Amino acid sequence: MCGIAGSYGKNREHIHVALDHIHHRGPDGHAVVNLDKGCLGHTRLAIVDVEGGDQPIQDSSESRWLICNGEIYNHPDLRLQHTSYPFRTQSDSEDILAVYAKHGTDSPRYLEGMYAFAIASQDGLFLARDPLGIKPLYYGSDGRNLYFASEIKALQDFVPQVEEFPPGYWYTNKQGFVQYYDVRSVIQDRSDAGESAIAPADIRKQLQQSVYTHLMSDVPLGVFLSGGLDSSVIAAIVTQELSDVHSFSVGMDNSHDLANAREVARYLGTKHHEYIFTTQEMIDVLPDVIYYLESFDPALVRSAVANYLLARLASQYVKVVLSGEGADELFSGYSYLQQFETAHALHHELIEITAELHNRNLQRLDRMTMAHGIEGRVPFLDRQFVEFSFEVPVERKFSSAESIEKWMLRKAFEDVLPAPVVWRSKQKFAEGAGSAHVFQHIADSEITDEQFLRDRHHIFHETGHRVRSKEELYYYRIFRRFFNTSAVPLVGFSRSL
Repeated sequence: MCGIAGSYGKNREHIHVALDHIHHRGPDGHAVVNLDKGCLGHTRLAIVDVEGGDQPIQDSSESRWLICNGEIYNHPDLRLQHTSYPFRTQSDSEDILAVYAKHGTDSPRYLEGMYAFAIASQDGLFLARDPLGIKPLYYGSDGRNLYFASEIKALQDFVPQVEEFPPGYWYTNKQGFVQYYDVRSVIQDRSDAGESAIAPADIRKQLQQSVYTHLMSDVPLGVFLSGGLDSSVIAAIVTQELSDVHSFSVGMDNSHDLANAREVARYLGTKHHEYIFTTQEMIDVLPDVIYYLESFDPALVRSAVANYLLARLASQYVKVVLSGEGADELFSGYSYLQQFETAHALHHELIEITAELHNRNLQRLDRMTMAHGIEGRVPFLDRQFVEFSFEVPVERKFSSAESIEKWMLRKAFEDVLPAPVVWRSKQKFAEGAGSAHVFQHIADSEITDEQFLRDRHHIFHETGHRVRSKEELYYYRIFRRFFNTSAVPLVGFSRSL
């Protein structure tokens, strides 16, 4: 896991500045290589091949250079498939060069994992981002040079308009952007229940396989554990495979998450760590949260505050954490989804919110973990598991008869976790941590109705964005301390406040 920045063109002077802005993403190393047409920069968080995996990596022909942010989970299989390639390291990132040497621009189709990478050669520049956008990538041009980097803050000072590099695309300076994966088109209409052959045991087997591939690491690994279904399922699978697993939970005093996580940790036998935070501490860390998060979406910021403190706690013990992100999108976990009256409508809503994860919950997890120099992994969002999960009829994801969300996921793990955990109702992260309404109350007390209407009108006139609440305005004011108005269109907004 790392931060990357680079340029294509004659100007190289900004890349050191860009890397300085994202040094938190890779505290273990820092390197820049200058090329004939631009340069590549990398700041490293060492996870696989700690001693030998420094980047940029040059291929065996010495004609290409690679920088990558992410993990290639089919790394062992790729090594077996490319035995003729003279690997120089044990790094999973180097596999990309071997695949590219054989398949060229088609190489992303052969990679399983989360990634944003660049390959530079005499032929030009090749960029790619993983199918769901688990890892971030942004780009922009000053009219003569193309720049790219892992975060907005790395580019905004010298690029007039930063753009998000779309998930499931690759780019070359000759061909432009080409889509190689679209979750909306790959997942065909499977909204009719029919006689599905998928059983809970199949879900369990598929998710176990995903988790096992996500355990690849040469450094200590742990799990985020809120005590809810999703994180508990991931923790249960990890403890079946590993011993001495560290688990982490945060919340306000007497919050549901702290109590529930203790219960699950005792049951699974993890080495559990928790942190109790206060309202004042939330206020104190909020500017840092928004700076790293690069968003002012209320739902995202609320959960990011707790996530920031959670990542800070975990960073004291491990460098990799597994998270339950994605389960709600795949298995209909949000309460608002109950309003959809037909299976067809719900099915397509689940596809949409899964496709939108890249600048919502995945952005939160990436930014909050990387702010503390640790790597967050999401086994639920393994590409193969995502596609498999949409074969499960939506009627079996939400049981209207029992009024319970994620029904089939619960059934798949009802014998490996205590019943109160398996059948516990869904709570959003901020709700479970007890911090959901803190900033709403602060915003309501500090921002008058007149100020809200005035600022709302001004922001809309300036950016085209219509602020939806005083809480959002409260976050927006902090956001603007760090980001200019050109960053506003990059903010993704949750479907509910």
